[in-house]
Amino acid sequence: MEEILRNIYDMTAIGSIAADPRFLIMYALAFTLLYLGIKKEFEPLLLVPIAFGVLIANFPGGGMGVLGADGEGMVHYMKDGVEVAKNVYEMSLPEIAHDLGIMNLIYYALIKSGLLPPIIFMGVGALTDFGPMLRNLKLAIFGAGAQFGIFAVLLVASQFFTLEEAGSLAIIGGADGPTAIFTTLKLAPHLLAPIAIAAYSYMALVPVIIPLVVKLTCSKKELMINMKEQDKKYPSKTEFKNMRALKIIFPIFVTTVVAIIVPDAVSLVGMLMFGNLIKEIGANTSRLFETASNGIMNAATIFLGLSVGATMTVDAFLNFQTLGIVAGGFLAFGFSIFGGILLVKVMNLFSKKKINPLVGATGLSAVPMASRVANDIALKYDPKNHVLNYCMSSNVAGVIGSAVAAGILISFLG
Repeated sequence: MEEILRNIYDMTAIGSIAADPRFLIMYALAFTLLYLGIKKEFEPLLLVPIAFGVLIANFPGGGMGVLGADGEGMVHYMKDGVEVAKNVYEMSLPEIAHDLGIMNLIYYALIKSGLLPPIIFMGVGALTDFGPMLRNLKLAIFGAGAQFGIFAVLLVASQFFTLEEAGSLAIIGGADGPTAIFTTLKLAPHLLAPIAIAAYSYMALVPVIIPLVVKLTCSKKELMINMKEQDKKYPSKTEFKNMRALKIIFPIFVTTVVAIIVPDAVSLVGMLMFGNLIKEIGANTSRLFETASNGIMNAATIFLGLSVGATMTVDAFLNFQTLGIVAGGFLAFGFSIFGGILLVKVMNLFSKKKINPLVGATGLSAVPMASRVANDIALKYDPKNHVLNYCMSSNVAGVIGSAVAAGILISFLG
C-alpha cells in the first residue's frame, strides 16, 4: 500500500513544486493576470490566453513551457532520462512537437519565424477605422509624439544593454505586442520571451498606466478642456467631400510612402494597410475582410497569447535580466504617454484652439483601449466632455507611428 501511495505521489507534480517554491510565484502571477482579464476586463482577448499560457507552462512534467534557445539556437531538454542539446532550427516540426511539446511547435513555427506579427497587423488593419484621424489630421501628430518614449529609453538602455538589445527593449514603448515581437526577432531574438511578456502585459495594463501618468503630469484645468467647444470656437477650414474615396486611397498612399522612406517597416505597415484596404473597399472584398478580421485574427491571437504566456517559465522569468526588461518596458511605456502629453502642452502654448492632453496620452498603438480609458478620465471631470473620437485620431496614428519607429530601429541597429 505504501508503495502504491509513493507511486501516486511520484506521478503528481506536488514533489517538484514543494522542492522549488518559485512555482508558487508563477501561479500567483497567472491567477492575478486571469483576475485582471476576467473580472477587471483588462484586454481579456490578450490577457486571458497569456495568463493561461503562464499557468500551464509552470506545472513540472507538463511539457507545456517554451524552451528558449541560446544565441546559437541550441535548446537543452531531457529525453528518456538523458539531457539532450540540439539546434532547434535544424529540427523538423514533427521532431519539435514530439521532443519539445506542442507549445514549442506553435512558438517556433508561428512566433519565432516572424509569421504571426504581420498577420495580426492585417487583422488590426481590418478592424481599424482611420476616419477619425483623417477628419482631424492635426491630431495625428500625437501618434508620432508618443513614440518619444521609444527613443528616450533607447538612449538610457544602451548604457546597460547592447544597442540591439536596447532597441528591442525600447520598442515596448510603442504599446504594440506584434511590433515588439517583430523588432526583437530582427535585433535581439534571444530576448524575445521577456520582451513579449513585458509588451503584452503593459498593453493589458493600459487602464492602470495611462491614469497614473495623466495624474502625475496634467492639471484639472487641462483635463477639462472640451474639444467640441473648441471646435465650435475655431471650426476647421478643411472639409473632405468624399470620405470613402479618401479612406480607400489612404492605405495605398501610406504603404507607398513608408515603403520608399522606411523599407524595413513594410512588413508591418503594408499588412496593416492591406487589412484596412479590404475593409474600406466594401462589398467587393467583404469575404476577405470577414476572414482577416475574424477567423485569422482570432486564431492568431489565441496562438500568440498562449505561446507568449508559455515562455514565462520559472527559469526564464525569475531572473535579473527579465526583471530589468520589465522595469525598462514600464519606463518606455510611461515615457511614450508623457511624450504625447508634452507635445500637447507645447502646442497649446502657441495655439488659440486648445487640445485636451488626453488626446496626446493616447498616441499609443493600444487601440481602442487607450482611447476608452482617456474618455473615461475626461468624463470624470466633466460628464459632457466626450473625447473618444479625438483620442481615436491620435490612437490609430500611433499604430502607424509604432510600426514606422520599429522600421527605423531595424534600419539603424539591425
